[in-house]
Amino acid sequence: MTQEPPDAELTINEIAERVGAQFPQLPASTIQGVVTEAYDELKDARVRDFVEVLVEKQAKKQLKHIQP
Repeated sequence: MTQEPPDAELTINEIAERVGAQFPQLPASTIQGVVTEAYDELKDARVRDFVEVLVEKQAKKQLKHIQP
């Protein structure tokens, strides 16, 4: 039994919402772009179990360096 990967757009939106709560000073479009970029780097990973966690971690790391 194979598990279908979650819908990319839904996953990106959920992560962007969580990350956005921690970076309210940044525009939503900036957060969405950073999350999308991080997701794109991992979207073809063979093991999908931790993709969301890794995307969120990478996005937060990048957003810490962006000044509003």
